[in-house]
Amino acid sequence: MKQLNRVIVKGGVLSPGELKYICNSAESLGCKTISFGSRQDILLPKKVQPEDLKEFDKMQVVEFDEVGVENMVSSYVCADIFPSTSWLTGDRYLYILEQFKVKSTLKINITDPKQRLVPLFTGHINFIASEHEDYWYLYIRLPEWNATKMYPALVYSWDLFKIETAIENILQEEPENIETIFELVTDAVDTNNRTIDKPLEVPFYPFPYFEGMNKIGMDKYWLGLYWRNNKYDISFLKDMCELCFENKIGKISITPWKSFIVKGIPRESKLVWEKFLGKRGINVRHSMLELNWHLPVANKDALNLKKYLVANFDQNDISTYGLTFAITDYGKTSYFFTSIVVQKNKQPEMIGNFQTRDTYNLLYAKNFDPNTREYITHVQDIDKVELPGLLMELSQLYFDDLGTDKEQTTPQIVKKESLEEEIYQCQDCLTVYNEVYGDVTQNIPKNTAFVDLPETYECALCEAPKTNFEKRILEKKL
Repeated sequence: MKQLNRVIVKGGVLSPGELKYICNSAESLGCKTISFGSRQDILLPKKVQPEDLKEFDKMQVVEFDEVGVENMVSSYVCADIFPSTSWLTGDRYLYILEQFKVKSTLKINITDPKQRLVPLFTGHINFIASEHEDYWYLYIRLPEWNATKMYPALVYSWDLFKIETAIENILQEEPENIETIFELVTDAVDTNNRTIDKPLEVPFYPFPYFEGMNKIGMDKYWLGLYWRNNKYDISFLKDMCELCFENKIGKISITPWKSFIVKGIPRESKLVWEKFLGKRGINVRHSMLELNWHLPVANKDALNLKKYLVANFDQNDISTYGLTFAITDYGKTSYFFTSIVVQKNKQPEMIGNFQTRDTYNLLYAKNFDPNTREYITHVQDIDKVELPGLLMELSQLYFDDLGTDKEQTTPQIVKKESLEEEIYQCQDCLTVYNEVYGDVTQNIPKNTAFVDLPETYECALCEAPKTNFEKRILEKKL
């Protein structure tokens, strides 16, 4: 795989003017195409020497051999067009992203759990929207950690940057657990945390079709564009930016699937856009068999393997709706975010000119849901010719199990047998005290009964007295 220069695109969101500036800068360096990365950044197809980077003085460019600078991922691309948390609008994303103004050494994800297009847990710092307006779950997996851990409080929208910066600042202390991180962050910054009153629930949705012209509401459309080879023609992109200017479209969104989406195309301009795409010979109706793959960038072997597998699926008329696939090298387990993974094995060291064929492992996510973060090995050390049949076998297993009762793995800590759970709710601001979680903001440990709280206990949000809480029965969906 080639190492390429990356242009940082915070949250995968940029204006048509910014995209045109990037295209002009890349063109001045002799590039005819650009590519998109899996973290919603832009990749230049050739190594750019440091002295040439002055062409990008308005954008942040990470050199091909530079480490420790990461792009933020966000699910802004899904706002208004896919299922979403009601309070998390496109404007809210933009306000939050604006907080983050400096280089980050950690991978940050800011996502909505009700969408499927953008992965939730592939960052080191994963902010995931809760049902409480402007509050987020925080899941942390530092670079040296093997597992993702939940921060013991909900984080306020306008504290996200403050908390992420505090975590970066304490990395030199090498915190070993989430409790230590919470203590160090609490000591370092003042925050408006909220208690966790119930576990994060991540509903399972089939992977969406994200290409072509699609309607939003009564008078707007969104357009998804995808190139098979992930080499987007600069002249086309520049002309498209001009069309965005004419239609007063303010933002273009990059997906983690090497594609991009333009939202807010006026109904009266739909025909103009369709003619524009048609004249340029742009195909906007790829099969879902092609759209649901995640590949390493600039890896010809992976691209050829995908073409081989997709051709076999197509020849056998196989449906993969709802599933996602990845091709990866051995040892990349931390960043899987697809239903099924084709993992290429490391070649053994050989003496002389003796050659061996590549072999592969097949893994699949528990319940075929990447958000479980638990992968099961299906087969190991198989030849390329065996892959199509085994992938079809896994696809069939997915459809056999779809909708059946089975154990669900979600990012929650506590499992309840009962359908009902007792909680205590403040009558002024409706904040919930859940005995299972305690109240980390007031040093109340987990599993502390409400009757055992001190009489001086106050509501974590509005500071109402303990006597202001009333017992309620919370109905739970198992």
